[in-house]
Amino acid sequence: MILITGATGTVGSHLARRLTARGEAVRAMSRNPGADLFPADFDDPSSLAAAVTGVRAVFLLTAPASPTSRHDLAMLEAARSAGVTTVVKLSAIGTGETFGDRVVGAWHQEAEQAVRSSGLSWTVLRPSSFASNVLRFANPVHNTTGTATQGVVDPRDVAAVAAEVLTTRGHAGRTYTLTGPDLLSLPDQAAVLESVLERPVTTVDVPLDVVREQMLRHGTPEAAVDAAVTGMAWARAGHNAVLTEDVPRILGRPATTFATWVRDHRDAFGPTRTVSR
Repeated sequence: MILITGATGTVGSHLARRLTARGEAVRAMSRNPGADLFPADFDDPSSLAAAVTGVRAVFLLTAPASPTSRHDLAMLEAARSAGVTTVVKLSAIGTGETFGDRVVGAWHQEAEQAVRSSGLSWTVLRPSSFASNVLRFANPVHNTTGTATQGVVDPRDVAAVAAEVLTTRGHAGRTYTLTGPDLLSLPDQAAVLESVLERPVTTVDVPLDVVREQMLRHGTPEAAVDAAVTGMAWARAGHNAVLTEDVPRILGRPATTFATWVRDHRDAFGPTRTVSR
């Protein structure tokens, strides 16, 4: 049995389908009860104990409202107590890098350290910026990373790598950095959208101090604002201009291009949706 946390999210939902198609027994964990979902909450130890009962491996994806490794630590404790043998942690590219007086992905770094010292067989996945992030674009698109490029990755590839890691040998003790095949700036992504969607796509540059003010005004916890702005600044400075061969090496095929992701999800943008730049 494989437990998937974050099972209703972008990567978790793809992973659940992939593992089920392979004939694996899957338990999809969610705070919200629903069809085929196992109700559990990271803040409820008894529910975590129930979630890991009979489980051999955990796909650990946490998304707290404010950055904290507390949920990862709670799941690791429950997993150890239940005799789980394997954990695959979804982290993020750049985790632990120093940028000015801050650490990129500090809460992910704490969680990674806990995973590595857990006594379980572990693998860490560090994906770059998701192609699916463009679905959040408003009108106009607020460009917080300028002309800096990133190795935008298809979340389906991240799920495919996770499925391989969870079901095949040779991945214990490894940290994989998962990127797409091309370095793209946000204006580059907008140009791809414009070509595929066949309508104008434009962006407007937004200074990070403005981003901070907007996030705080909308009630985002200050710790979450600090983490988000640090990541944006790190990427904007060019530190995420990274491509790796981990996806093709593990999957035995090229990483999916951003253009392919957009074509495959064209309907999600709607026939009249305008994405402005």
